[in-house]
Amino acid sequence: MSSPRVGVLCSLVRPEEKLLFQAFREQGVLFDRIDERTLLLNAYGNTRRQYDVVLERSVSHSRGYYAVRYLQGIGTRVVNTFQTIECCGDKALTTMALSEAGVPIPRSTVAFTPESALQAIEEIGYPVVMKPVVGSWGRLLSKINDRDAAEAVLEHKKVLGNYQHSIFYIQEFVQTNCSDIRAFVIGNECIAAIRRTSQHWVTNTARGGVASNFPVSAELNDICIRAARAVQGDVVAIDLFETQDGYLVNEVNSTMEFRNSIHTTGVNIPGRMVDYVRSILNEEDQTLQHAVGV
Repeated sequence: MSSPRVGVLCSLVRPEEKLLFQAFREQGVLFDRIDERTLLLNAYGNTRRQYDVVLERSVSHSRGYYAVRYLQGIGTRVVNTFQTIECCGDKALTTMALSEAGVPIPRSTVAFTPESALQAIEEIGYPVVMKPVVGSWGRLLSKINDRDAAEAVLEHKKVLGNYQHSIFYIQEFVQTNCSDIRAFVIGNECIAAIRRTSQHWVTNTARGGVASNFPVSAELNDICIRAARAVQGDVVAIDLFETQDGYLVNEVNSTMEFRNSIHTTGVNIPGRMVDYVRSILNEEDQTLQHAVGV
């Protein structure tokens, strides 16, 4: 029996990973689950790669970050790459990459002291949103409506003392009637999208947002592909605001959750992810055949 050529990097097996495992089995792709908690990253010697492709699905940003860097270093093709994880794992870096690529984004500023952060807030104009540069599921977001609130939030972040709380990421508050768009990109296509609606301005489904199907137009596909390319992403979720002047890209997620979007959109998202992994395997086979003159 052939050895698996595909690895799935994950410690916690969530519904998403169960769906991926099922999709691999249905398509006859052998795979191993790689629990990054058991890995020893021996950064010396001539370590050979064990897998042709590894799909990164770690819930731990730090463990996934280092494991992927190591795997790439020994010649493994990883989805997504270390560069993508590094960029998407930090909202400030994501914003810079999107801006440099000319992708429309909300007005955003990074400041390093409470004093300069207050100046940035008042230059953007109330209300603003302050976010931790590293975080997910809508946690630790602050909507700041006036100077009193700004001073209180800045004081709290200063007292917390954590390194991440000393980086002040400030974004204009975009009026969206408590809704946003999450779109799923695989390779060079936006395969599906949902609208998330909530009674609260934080619309994450983890915070109670309700998802409905959102048709993928040519305009949406274009901006999502541009955003994915800006962060060098293979399989990413793009969060966007829909405005009168078009879409604004809010964030890009490199380890996307999708279980609540399969039935909503009618798209077999895990199946499409496995299709993409198979396409990489086919490319590697063709390259090898060409190299040996077959």
